[in-house]
Amino acid sequence: MAKRLSPGVHAGSMADIAFLLLIFFLVTTSIETDAGLDRMLPRMETPPPLIINERNILRISINDSDELLVEEERVDMGELRDIAIAFLDNGGAPPGNKGHCNYCEGLRKQESSDNPLEAVVLVTTVRATSYGGYITVQNELVAAYNHLRNREAQRRFGEDFTEMQAVYLNPETPEYIRASLREKIREIQGLFPLNLSEAEIK
Repeated sequence: MAKRLSPGVHAGSMADIAFLLLIFFLVTTSIETDAGLDRMLPRMETPPPLIINERNILRISINDSDELLVEEERVDMGELRDIAIAFLDNGGAPPGNKGHCNYCEGLRKQESSDNPLEAVVLVTTVRATSYGGYITVQNELVAAYNHLRNREAQRRFGEDFTEMQAVYLNPETPEYIRASLREKIREIQGLFPLNLSEAEIK
């Protein structure tokens, strides 16, 4: 009686198929990277304390319950952006003064910031402050700066600062376009510098 052979699976080409699939997924998969916060980290050595006029400091603190305090008064997170815009754009230095801001459109209160160059936003937290609360405050403050920068970029160049920056940071943008945008971006950043601090200010 003849011996019956059991059917088998030819696996000779399985390694080749697996290798081709691996190459396919490596080529077609995009790996996203976290952008993070665009901030300069403090140096190891302790810098000397900054001496700034009190009216040029906007003090913001987040307590252990993620409650937001601006100048020690509790405010809602939705109000923070408008408060920061009003502070940065105040232009309190009088005409003829060295620090007078001729492009500011604020209320020009004498008790608020002199100009955007000297205005500093100080953010303090406690150990129990959540990361989400901290990031939300940072996002609102950056949005306040971008609002003012967009306004000034529209006035001077007819386009938003954030759009110019996005085109400039795009690696596919030709170098001649990036070169023309570089000066515009630096000019707007110079008018509203991002003065966010977490250090002690005196």
